[in-house]
Amino acid sequence: MDTVKLNNGITMPILGYGVYQVDPAECERCVLDAISVGYRSIDTAQAYNNEEGVGNAIQKCGIPRSELFITTKVWISNGGYEKAKVSIEDSLKKLKTDYIDLLLIHQPFNDYYGTYRAMTEAYKDGKIRAIGVSNFYPDRLIDFCQFQEVIPAVNQVETHPFQQQKAAHEIMKKYGVQHESWGPFAEGRKDMFTNPVIKSIGDKYSKSVAQVILRFLIQSDVVVIPKTTHKERMIENFDVFNFTLTVEDMHAIAALDESESAFFSHYDPQTVEFLTGLGR
Repeated sequence: MDTVKLNNGITMPILGYGVYQVDPAECERCVLDAISVGYRSIDTAQAYNNEEGVGNAIQKCGIPRSELFITTKVWISNGGYEKAKVSIEDSLKKLKTDYIDLLLIHQPFNDYYGTYRAMTEAYKDGKIRAIGVSNFYPDRLIDFCQFQEVIPAVNQVETHPFQQQKAAHEIMKKYGVQHESWGPFAEGRKDMFTNPVIKSIGDKYSKSVAQVILRFLIQSDVVVIPKTTHKERMIENFDVFNFTLTVEDMHAIAALDESESAFFSHYDPQTVEFLTGLGR
């Protein structure tokens, strides 16, 4: 498995398994399947309501905890120092682990500065190996990095062929923050899986559209965490380290970038009202 080195020196697999929208009732089974396929990085969040399933899988999988890389995220409703501090302990219990490898602020709302203070404290206490953010646009990330003792190790943002985050990627590189993708397939929006450019590239290598997308992001130095509940798809998504896209292939996919979200914008007042409403 290829890895990236985060700004505090720890290594993180460049390919992981995400459990967003995985039913809590089947999360344990899905994570056990993913680990059996070879995944060692698992991405969950307090808001997904399936940390317990991840924790059960961690306990039952038979893989040493030191070989796993577990990510979770502090939700908006747990924003602020005191609430975040309690929520971190709660996540540790649900995940059945003494430490979390990567803890992120899930959204840039509520008192996220207070949240980060609690995360920094837990990081210094050894309960968390790395801390970072999610859904921070370049303006928020720059402001945040300028005033933190511990620079975020990761920024997890929507990233896929139609929203490649090129400008944001350069800002992350400047501040030493690892770019991580959520939604690498854009949940199939904009006819992602039938895109003729990506499909023709896949045909050259006898690879699927999904495999080409993951390979494109990996070669762009972006960490990916594709989600599926089907083991055969987990196997397919994992099988992306035995081919390399050419410069021409990379340029062809780069040209698909529309530089806008396939989902929502944090600059849209209605979106902000919706998300912050979920955190109340």
